[in-house]
Amino acid sequence: MTRQSKQIFVYDTTLRDGCQMEGVSLSLEEKLLIAVKLDELGVHYIEGGYPFSNPKDTEFFQRAPELKLKHAKLAAFGSTRRAGSEARKDKGIRSLVKAETPVVTIVAKAWDMHVRKVLRTTLDENLRMVEDTVKFLKRKGREVVLDAEHFFDGMRENPGYAMKVVRVAAEAGADCVVLCDTNGGTLPEAVEDWTRQACESVGVPIGIHCHDDSGVAIANSLAALRAGAVHVQGTLNGFGERCGNADLCVLVPIVDLKTQWRALGRDKLRKLTEVSRFVYEAANMMFRANQPFVGTSAFAHKGGLHVDAMLKDEQSYEHINPSLVGNERRFLIGELSGRATVFKKLERQNITRDRELMSKILDEVVRLENEGYQFEAAEASFALVARKQAGIYRRLFDVEGYHVSTIRQSDGTLVTDATVKLRVNGRRVHTASEGDGPVNALDGALRKALGPHYPGLSSVRLTDYMVRVINPKAATAACVRVVIQSTDGAHTWGTVGVSENIIEASWQALLDSIEYKLFRDEERRRAP
Repeated sequence: MTRQSKQIFVYDTTLRDGCQMEGVSLSLEEKLLIAVKLDELGVHYIEGGYPFSNPKDTEFFQRAPELKLKHAKLAAFGSTRRAGSEARKDKGIRSLVKAETPVVTIVAKAWDMHVRKVLRTTLDENLRMVEDTVKFLKRKGREVVLDAEHFFDGMRENPGYAMKVVRVAAEAGADCVVLCDTNGGTLPEAVEDWTRQACESVGVPIGIHCHDDSGVAIANSLAALRAGAVHVQGTLNGFGERCGNADLCVLVPIVDLKTQWRALGRDKLRKLTEVSRFVYEAANMMFRANQPFVGTSAFAHKGGLHVDAMLKDEQSYEHINPSLVGNERRFLIGELSGRATVFKKLERQNITRDRELMSKILDEVVRLENEGYQFEAAEASFALVARKQAGIYRRLFDVEGYHVSTIRQSDGTLVTDATVKLRVNGRRVHTASEGDGPVNALDGALRKALGPHYPGLSSVRLTDYMVRVINPKAATAACVRVVIQSTDGAHTWGTVGVSENIIEASWQALLDSIEYKLFRDEERRRAP
């Protein structure tokens, strides 16, 4: 296979190395679900965990056969045998065999400092540990991946010994030797040079595993692939200890779309954004908006000149078509927008798009943003602004007032009550509701008032609530911006409110959310 056409094998370690990230703790069920998603994505190897380290990982491997993986090979992760023992008697090695995975990945020390100060053994004994462990696992019929931990630090301090470690692993029968930039401190030029030396002197496929402590994990991984590596390790969304690992959501599309090599293939890439966001949700972490390829802002355009150019040629400000990685193009409304942006945003609205109206809408957006509004994450509120400026806004109910009170009881519990007074279809409605807080209580009271008239509201739920202080120097009198995300199960939308009073700002955003849902439902009913 030529360098230009070589297959790059993708090894995902989200379920082990990724779980070492601060704030990430996946349940057993979440790990199993992510493994299924990784298999659907087409990765070649899924590292499930370290079965000797905790009961959850042990149970993961017990239940793994239920997954019926169609593409990926499952790998169990562990260390070489302990110094002064035998692999066949080592409890950690036995747990790897008991996991019954087709692949076992063993981490071995390639930096002499770590051998002496961390393992506290001799350099020769470390080599015997590598040889004995690899040979034992090969006799058990396993595909063995040897992770040479701190390989690049070892090459910097004692290159002869670091290279000896990987050669011993290869001679013992390792199927792949992976060079690890464990501290993330090596730069691409050195990675490429030392990887090339390993490829030339070790008779098995070479892999690369880079941490991102210097912000160059992707560059280092690509440098190793240029030097001859054919196996690459990383995690989805770059999860991992300290600054994380090479982000496979960035690395894989670079390989498949920007080189002559092949990783997962273009067909599989169309699931990349979906899988990336699934993992964020499972880890209970916010999406990274500016994450390349899969981020919500990766193909978002705000500047008026940019949008105008995009309408003329989509290549003008995008390096790939977002659909190739399952993402989508977005045009953002803000004070930097021009008429072209408004025109594009109104394509999906039932609003006549003439030059005078677009200027009028844009002027109103700029005025509101000067007051602290922001419409990038509140496109539903923008839709309402546009309808009002176009003269086609129709109020479906009138608000006469609301009241919120919170009482702290003697036992320390908080009780929040909200009442709303509305006029709906000519009738005056007065309802009340309790909630966990003022927004929850107001939402409940609104639903009680409007539900009998608009049953479609029963499907709406709030999914996110964000508060931002706009002018912090005003201290407790500061103006706040509230953004609410809502969904009806089929569609998700954002709304915004601004006020010196956080409850009033929340009320504005809540009302916009309800009104947006109602006019969408009305337009669908009217559609032929």
